[in-house]
Amino acid sequence: AAFPGVPRGGLYTIIMAAAAAATDGAEEPGMEAEAQELPLGCGGGGDSPAAGRSPEGEERREPPQASVSNGGDEDSGRELVELKVIWNKNKYDVKFCLDSTGAELKQKIHSLTGLPPAMQKVMFKGLLPEEKTLREIKVTNGAKIMVVGSTINDVLAVNTPKEAAQQEVKAEENKKEPLCRQKQHRKVLDKGKPDDVMPSVKGVQERLPTVPLSGMYNKSGGKVRLTFKLEQDQLWIGTKERTEKLPMGSIKNVVSEPIEGHEDYHMMAFQLGPTEASYYWVYWVPTQYVDAIKDTVLGKWQYF
Repeated sequence: AAFPGVPRGGLYTIIMAAAAAATDGAEEPGMEAEAQELPLGCGGGGDSPAAGRSPEGEERREPPQASVSNGGDEDSGRELVELKVIWNKNKYDVKFCLDSTGAELKQKIHSLTGLPPAMQKVMFKGLLPEEKTLREIKVTNGAKIMVVGSTINDVLAVNTPKEAAQQEVKAEENKKEPLCRQKQHRKVLDKGKPDDVMPSVKGVQERLPTVPLSGMYNKSGGKVRLTFKLEQDQLWIGTKERTEKLPMGSIKNVVSEPIEGHEDYHMMAFQLGPTEASYYWVYWVPTQYVDAIKDTVLGKWQYF
């Protein structure tokens, strides 16, 4: 039909323009709806404003991740076992990978306690093998792991006073005057050599003679002789008054020291009890017999 005031050719142009405008307006809403719904259905599209939200507009929450105490990121996805590590009256609850080795567990214990692996003794049904895994040695949940050992600081704290005390003892010993200068021995040595002292040979070691060793003094200044009864395993100490027959096994120690100014003779003591007060002193022992006396009494074999 003809439209008043509109040219015939112009009417066609107006109709086509109106149809095109209607088509453009219908496509815009459809595309926008598709863009909003796609990220929700695929779980992607992090850059889209609607990403991570439910169709109702609520924020979507990811499921919580399982937390692992005393474990690392490297343990995620690996089977863990719960342990009770006990060291020095301290207890540690540890979750550790079941396929880790004993050596790796020692490293974990080091991080907990400060105890170096080399100083750890780890016990689980016996000594924990470093090369085997916890699964191989059948460690189960709740297993108790006993750890024995001291930290470096603990060792230093114990040893330092001990070493200092030893050094003090050595210093005191160095300060001590020789035995032959001490008053208790000086009163005997000042008497000089006994008239019947046995001859000495300096720089030579000899076997014990078959006769008693005589010509010596004891602590009271009386004459004394030593007889070694090897077949009876006894030492006889004889004085004018009596003879003491001592089993050699009862003598704890034998000590000796050269006499100052007369180094070819020694003063010697036989320890008969637990303390120095039990020493039986003998003076002017010929030096060539000193080692043989010690070896015979203390049960050492003589090679000369």
